[in-house]
Amino acid sequence: MDVLQSIYQHKLVAILRGVPSEHILDVAHALHQGGIRALEITVDTPNVLDAIEQLSKEFEQELIIGAGTVLDPETARAAIMAGSQFIFSPTVDIDTIKLTKRYGIVSIPGAMTPTEILTAYENGADLIKVFPATVLGPTYIKDIKGPLPHIPLMPTGGVNLDNISAYFQAGAVAAGLGSSLVKKQQTYSKEDLRTLTQRAKQFMAKV
Repeated sequence: MDVLQSIYQHKLVAILRGVPSEHILDVAHALHQGGIRALEITVDTPNVLDAIEQLSKEFEQELIIGAGTVLDPETARAAIMAGSQFIFSPTVDIDTIKLTKRYGIVSIPGAMTPTEILTAYENGADLIKVFPATVLGPTYIKDIKGPLPHIPLMPTGGVNLDNISAYFQAGAVAAGLGSSLVKKQQTYSKEDLRTLTQRAKQFMAKV
C-alpha cells in the first residue's frame, strides 16, 4: 500500500491522544468500521511502541498506523522499528524529517508560517501539517496555496464537522482529527464505540 496516496485518497487521519493502551485496539476497530483508514497514536501513550506493533499486525493493509507528537529522530526511529508507517510532528525538526525519509517513511511535520511550511517541504517532508489550524481557519489554507500551490497541506487542530468541508474547499489534501473525533475521558463501552463509529461515518460523509 502506498501510504501517502492512501492518505490522499481517504483524506482523514484519526489522532489517538490519551487513549489508554488497553482500549486502543477497540477504538481502532470502531474507527475502521466508520471508514477511517489512517490512525496516529501519539508517542506519549503508555506502551506506545507495543501498541503500534500490535495494530500494524492486526490490521496489516486495512489501516495505516503512524506515530504522532514525535519531537526527535531517536523517537522517530523507535516508532519506525515498531512498524509506524508515517511520522507526525508538531514542529519542523529537520533531523527528524531526514531520519524518517532515510527509512523511506512518510514525514508529516507541523508548521504554521509560510517560512516553516517551505522549510519543511524543502527538507523532504511529504505533507505539511498546518498546526494549530484552530487559530488559522480555512482561509489561511487558501492564502498559503496562493504563493505555495505545490505544497500539500493538512490542517490539524480544531478541524470539526462544521468546518472540515471549508478546509477542503480551500485546498487541503487531508485533515487530522483529534478530540473532535476521538473524545477524551470516555468509558470505551460498547455504546461509546458505536458512537465513535457513527461520528467517523459523519466525518467521512463530509469528504
